[in-house]
Amino acid sequence: MATVTPRKNKHGEIIGWQAKIRRHGFPVQSITKDSKKAAEDWAKVIESEMIRGVHVDRSKAERTTLGEVINTYILDVAPTHKGGDAEILRLKRFVRAEAALCAYSLANLRTSHFEDFMRRRLAEVKPGTIKRELGLLHSVIETVRKSHGMVENPISDIKRPPVNDARDIRLHDDDEERLLAVIEKDSRNPWLKPAVILAIETAMRRSELLALRWLQVDFDGLRLRILDSKPDDKRRDRLKGRDVPMSSRTYELLWELGAAERPSSGHVLGTTAEGLKQAFERARTRAKMEHLNFHDLRHEATSRLAERGWNVLELAAVTGHQDLQMLKRYTNLRASDLAKKMG
Repeated sequence: MATVTPRKNKHGEIIGWQAKIRRHGFPVQSITKDSKKAAEDWAKVIESEMIRGVHVDRSKAERTTLGEVINTYILDVAPTHKGGDAEILRLKRFVRAEAALCAYSLANLRTSHFEDFMRRRLAEVKPGTIKRELGLLHSVIETVRKSHGMVENPISDIKRPPVNDARDIRLHDDDEERLLAVIEKDSRNPWLKPAVILAIETAMRRSELLALRWLQVDFDGLRLRILDSKPDDKRRDRLKGRDVPMSSRTYELLWELGAAERPSSGHVLGTTAEGLKQAFERARTRAKMEHLNFHDLRHEATSRLAERGWNVLELAAVTGHQDLQMLKRYTNLRASDLAKKMG
């Protein structure tokens, strides 16, 4: 049976109303609301659920805010992901920009809150960006949903905006030389030029380049050993991974970077994801190449390999793509180059 009693401060003033439910077979449920009616309404809902056998303990969800869950995800979950640095940047931006939404408890989050967020963000960014942000927030909530008594994820029912963000950005004429010249002349980040060259030569992702350690560089075998955070399905005691062959340009660059000292535990590139991102954006602006993203360099590298006659399976072995359909987006071959093969 539910009881509703006033909560008073030391001066005897009512500062809230506490509803408490004691029912056989269930732990004691209690909550404090601003008004007596709100406390009584809450008690009616919980008692009805108990009678029907569908009650779920929401106490954790009522005590925990979205901001707290995000901060825990940033500390404990994101660092274990391959793209963890990018996830952390997105979530920190969300916490700064959406303080009011982050203050909601998980129990009080509604689909409408995130629909409002989506509408606001669509005025600032492209649909692909908001789709990735909603997907990440969905994953954040999903990590605690069951343990906190949430029956549904409020983001699950949101209709995402249609996305057509397939890119066909290639380097043409002297684009590469012009970009590298600007970096050489103006960039304050000494790791930007090596990162750009390695991206073009290896088709590695930015996160993979930043995670690359000298321990993974095999000069004798002319390969870079890329580790994956996911275990191998056949051998659960080892991680998945792939070998990226070194071109002569890659070999020379890495040898020059590590000629003096190559500590096995050290990173090849001594910069952060945010540092690399900002340095690249400044350089592309000075080179009048604002259309170019760092990820486009992976696209360029993969397309160049395809133009040299590499088949899809060979490309997948180097780039790490699991979905061959996705790989086709990166192999936009120049018609003029293909025409040469036709004779």
